[in-house]
Amino acid sequence: MLPLNETGIPDTRTRALLRELGWRLRHLWWLKAGGTTLFMTAFFAAYLELLHRPWYPVTQMPLTWLDRQVDFQPWALVAYASLWIYVSLPPALAASRARLFSYGWHIGSLCVAGLLIFVWWPTAVPPAAVDWGLYPGYALLKGIDKGGNACPSLHVATALYSCLWLARELRDLGGGPGLRLGNWAWCGLIVFSTLATKQHVSLDVLAGVVLALTVAALSPGLRRSGQGT
Repeated sequence: MLPLNETGIPDTRTRALLRELGWRLRHLWWLKAGGTTLFMTAFFAAYLELLHRPWYPVTQMPLTWLDRQVDFQPWALVAYASLWIYVSLPPALAASRARLFSYGWHIGSLCVAGLLIFVWWPTAVPPAAVDWGLYPGYALLKGIDKGGNACPSLHVATALYSCLWLARELRDLGGGPGLRLGNWAWCGLIVFSTLATKQHVSLDVLAGVVLALTVAALSPGLRRSGQGT
């Protein structure tokens, strides 16, 4: 929640933050919108091709104790689907072309690394004891993504990498603790949703975290200010 003064009007710091957010969202909006759309389209084309036509025999991922503790949660589909909004926020808030291209290059490298793993080691989650026909949204999801291309979870990897990037942007913007906590909470819900929707198992999640942290360690954009040319 944004801080208000005694009159109920956002204080000076909040107004400055809102102005900066508005400027960033408008700045290069056509490039950000077009680039994000093109990137997602290309990614999904490659992802679905490998999902439906794996090059090698598919390995079924084992369940762990954690997987047995997390029951199927119908509401988690909303958090799961929100990834596509979440990963659009870092490019939308980029203050410069350099910042935008840095994020695009590194999250693109993350996705390519994941796809290469799926080429040489295709994996899938075990069938869940759920009647997906009872949940229309899930029937659609399972019709598109049948629980393959499981390890590493690119849902987790892209969410965590975007979370780290957004944390950097929020520091640059002077966002308060509520915004920063909200960023981590949103990411946490997305990660949890991969288990609660039964789209992934815990080993997929762990591998996704490792992939995200590896790319983050190689990303200079996470160590530099969000300003630039």
